[in-house]
Amino acid sequence: MTTKKTIDTKKTAKPISKKITPVKKASKTEALNGVPDIRRYFYKNEVPLYFISATNFNMLGADEWIKGFKFICHIECFDGQHPNVFSPKEEIPHDEFTCIEDINNYLLQHPEVQDYLKTRKKGKNTGKAMFLMFDEKTEKLAKKLGLQIMFPTAKMRTLMDNKVNTNRIAEKAGVPCVPYVLTPVTDYTHLNKVSKSLGTDLVIQTPFGDSGHTTFFISNEEEFKKYEEEIVKEKEVKVMKRINCKGSAIEACVTRHGTIVAPLMTELVGFKELTPYKGGWCGNEIYPNAFNPEIREKAIKYTQLFGNQLRKEGYKGYFELDFLIDQDNGEVYLGELNPRVTGASSITNHAVFALADAPLFVFHILEWMDVDYDLNIKELNERWARQENIDGWSQLIVKHTEDTIEYVSEAPASGIYKMFDNGHIQFDRMDTHRRAVETENEAFFLHISKKGDYIYEGADMGILVSRGRMMTDDFKLNARAKNWIHAIRGKYVSQVIEDKREKIALSGSLTK
Repeated sequence: MTTKKTIDTKKTAKPISKKITPVKKASKTEALNGVPDIRRYFYKNEVPLYFISATNFNMLGADEWIKGFKFICHIECFDGQHPNVFSPKEEIPHDEFTCIEDINNYLLQHPEVQDYLKTRKKGKNTGKAMFLMFDEKTEKLAKKLGLQIMFPTAKMRTLMDNKVNTNRIAEKAGVPCVPYVLTPVTDYTHLNKVSKSLGTDLVIQTPFGDSGHTTFFISNEEEFKKYEEEIVKEKEVKVMKRINCKGSAIEACVTRHGTIVAPLMTELVGFKELTPYKGGWCGNEIYPNAFNPEIREKAIKYTQLFGNQLRKEGYKGYFELDFLIDQDNGEVYLGELNPRVTGASSITNHAVFALADAPLFVFHILEWMDVDYDLNIKELNERWARQENIDGWSQLIVKHTEDTIEYVSEAPASGIYKMFDNGHIQFDRMDTHRRAVETENEAFFLHISKKGDYIYEGADMGILVSRGRMMTDDFKLNARAKNWIHAIRGKYVSQVIEDKREKIALSGSLTK
């Protein structure tokens, strides 16, 4: 809230007229006026700001836009070479990690992290922090350290992250979803009964998932039996008609002035070369004219409607929607909501349209910076929708796809790699994100699994980012993508652990 100065009229000279013209009260800080002021404000920022997570992947480049922005990470993806990444050197005793929230809570309780926060305090101001994932425990730990979390509450995010509730929000917003029912399921017979109107070829999603890990494709009892335990334990699941669709993703930000919408991206889903999960997200592409104008316009309209509804629900800030494009009738359906920065955020925030104005995360953080600002959302969205303001990029999320636990003895470093005509690659130079990639024969690789780590089915090995496309027009991996995947996997050396009793607790993606 802006405080107002008052004028003490008792100390002013006697007016020459009984009519006194009211003096407009001046605000303590003038409102920022448009993108140039917003950019200048963050270049001069004095508030300590942090992204705290397993890795810094989701917010790559934020430190280049915002003075005083630092990453606090459990996994040191840059082996100490990134100037703005802090990772505690000594591991302290802890329970087994089962999710990203556990990692973040561990970091907030780590003495090295607590000391680091103290060294950067501005008076009594510890600063503000973003998390990819957090829970009520994170909120209590952050409050104890004096950190303000730059996101709506964990309770609200959990409510909206629930795939069942997403459809309910969409209904309020007037955003179409794939034909569905929300229901408990007790057995296969019961499933057939409650989904009679949807046919027998179904997709079932449990309320919370991870990169396709809890999306089940079911057309017969045998397939149902395979996932029965996970389905029937839920109080409610989303049962959808299976359609012939292609995936897409769009990121946006709910602000006090409206919803800012980035361009629609393609999604890579279920490629066995990248992920063990049939419905698993494994990358994105952004490029001009990726979709026809009608689909783009529908996606933007639906995202704005959804964002406006989120605002009514009390949410503000960054979010992502997955849209399913029906290949039979061209209809655009909402797939799911991610109320946070996501694995697609790096693609969104480094594209030409974002660099020309400001990345989407800048507008998200602005909502928590206690400053007034004016912004013409309509003009900004119109600029971002122009195809000439979009350049072509792809990212591949490389997971361990085998049903094994393996010890990594060699891993490729993060940085820029160059591919030769014979398909082999070589580390070329260090960089902290994709900006230095000049041609399609180069790629930026961010390693997540490194030497000395264990990898298990579904574990993130790394992210590969390059110019140009990695899929064909019919959404299949192209030859270049396969060459890069094969080459980067070839840089890993690992040994299968013979003792199957050795267990790695943390499963799932650290990126989305």
